[in-house]
Amino acid sequence: MSRTPIISGNWKMNLNHFEAIQTVQKLHYSLPKEVHDSVDVSVHPPFTDIRSVQTVIEADDLDIILGAQHCHWEPTGAFTGEISPAFLAKLDVKLVICGHSERRDLFGETDEMVNRKVKAIFQHGMTPIMCCGESLAEREAGETEAKVLGQVAAGLEGLQAEQVASMVIAYEPIWAIGTGKTATADDAQAVCQAIRVAVAASFGADTAGAVRIQYGGSVKAGTTEELMAQPDVDGALVGGASLDPEEFSRIVQFAAG
Repeated sequence: MSRTPIISGNWKMNLNHFEAIQTVQKLHYSLPKEVHDSVDVSVHPPFTDIRSVQTVIEADDLDIILGAQHCHWEPTGAFTGEISPAFLAKLDVKLVICGHSERRDLFGETDEMVNRKVKAIFQHGMTPIMCCGESLAEREAGETEAKVLGQVAAGLEGLQAEQVASMVIAYEPIWAIGTGKTATADDAQAVCQAIRVAVAASFGADTAGAVRIQYGGSVKAGTTEELMAQPDVDGALVGGASLDPEEFSRIVQFAAG
């Protein structure tokens, strides 16, 4: 089954709204128009930037998908500092990252919380990018597959096959995030393939053939071509490199082929 690659730029806690406007405009201008026929491109700015980036995307008719980095599972309530998925939907956010390793490690997000967020994102008409990944200690202990597939199973609990087919799963080994280290293309393929096999076992072959699986972890333009050549790697969740519009553009163009 042919799957459209998806390249997502996670800006994390970087770029004020003025800088975000400039970055998304520069990205647009650096991308050949025909690229968008073969690859989906999303940006995930900080919450304070979303309205500004939304306005630019709509006013200039940019072929860039607006995303968010995180949300709560409740639409309203006494959750100081949290962001409602309903509010994001009103800003025409299409993709929401959930379960990022930094959210899990630094803010104590559990598999159960991630599952609730995945369901809330769908409930409000958006698509989740659900992250999973192992630590260096788990990798060295040979526990990569058990850890990753456990997170995937928990995150997808209670979903319908058509929901799983429409979403994005991002494999991002924790030991590779922000370290400059990147899993080899063969390593990334092995884990992404294991995820697809697990999805097939739970939701059927058609669902597994449709779900898009990204790799994330110090992705650079120089590593993208080999990663994207792997049969079960359908894109990349890009961190630091997405802050440089020219570097991010090269990554997108490698993904487009």
